[in-house]
Amino acid sequence: MAKAPTKISYKKLENALEIEWVDEVYSLPIELLRVRSPSADAGGRHGRKRKTQSGKKDVRIKDINRTGNYGIRLNFDDGHDTGIFVWEYLHDLAKNQARYWREYLKGLEEKNDSRLPKLEAKHWNPKKP
Repeated sequence: MAKAPTKISYKKLENALEIEWVDEVYSLPIELLRVRSPSADAGGRHGRKRKTQSGKKDVRIKDINRTGNYGIRLNFDDGHDTGIFVWEYLHDLAKNQARYWREYLKGLEEKNDSRLPKLEAKHWNPKKP
């Protein structure tokens, strides 16, 4: 089981979570954290029924809350806040992020979907500037 990180920092410019363990430092894109959320509605940590999340490229973190001695809860600006990232899962995501990223992109391709958020339909009215 992975130990607690020694430091967790949200790097806003990179939109990444920097996680330091005693002898390792990783930078995890927020988009990856969001689409690999361990919440039940997203498929859980084990991903048995994982749903490919689309439109999450620009998702940011609103808040990070420690959950006991075993993990953190990330509150994303798209309203998602139900997944608890336990240390072991967070460490696995960090070490294997290239594989998880490939799986994510493949899932989007299979759905013919995009990382970009869907734009709301706007109707043009020629009488309004």
